[in-house]
Amino acid sequence: MESVEKNKAVLISDIEADARAEAEGIVKEAENQAADKRKYADKQVESLLNDARKRAEEHAQAVMKKALSAVELELKRRSLHLRATVIREIMDRVEKRLASMIRDADYRSVLLDWIAEAAIGLGAESAQVNASKDERALIDDQLLAQACRKVHAQTGTQVVLTLSTAEALECQGVVLTAADGRTAFNNQVRTRLLRSQRKIRMLIYDTLFGDDRRK
Repeated sequence: MESVEKNKAVLISDIEADARAEAEGIVKEAENQAADKRKYADKQVESLLNDARKRAEEHAQAVMKKALSAVELELKRRSLHLRATVIREIMDRVEKRLASMIRDADYRSVLLDWIAEAAIGLGAESAQVNASKDERALIDDQLLAQACRKVHAQTGTQVVLTLSTAEALECQGVVLTAADGRTAFNNQVRTRLLRSQRKIRMLIYDTLFGDDRRK
């Protein structure tokens, strides 16, 4: 009877030992799996953080690029506005300077050139010359005859010029109208400036802004 009890005790002890070993194995396996999951989770978190950092950096670069583009555009706009303002002021000064020249003794020579230029541009056999009130006072038969001779010297053609009986012009400069009234050549100051605007702008850009006009 005692031997049976001993065998039973040994068997129970072996079973308990196996159970403990199995339990320890299960716990260890669970710990290993938990560790693997933690490593995987850590990698996932790191990957997510890296992606977030990358997106944040890309967003920051995009925002910076957009901001720089806006700044460059604003600088360009202000530069163009400044240039336009400078050109407008210079053109206004040119008009005022030419207007003040009417009182100069040699202004008749200016009118002579403008009348001859307009007569050549008009290309009519005869034309009437009109100008502002102050300028009409300077245009006489002698000046018109000189203009006719200048046209002949430059083109070889004869032209007859007379002072217009129409109302005086409001703006400085001359306007020649063909005798038949069908065509005219405007050689007033503002029209002359408009015709030469591109050349004037280039001259101003070269003088004030150098090579910046090409940018």
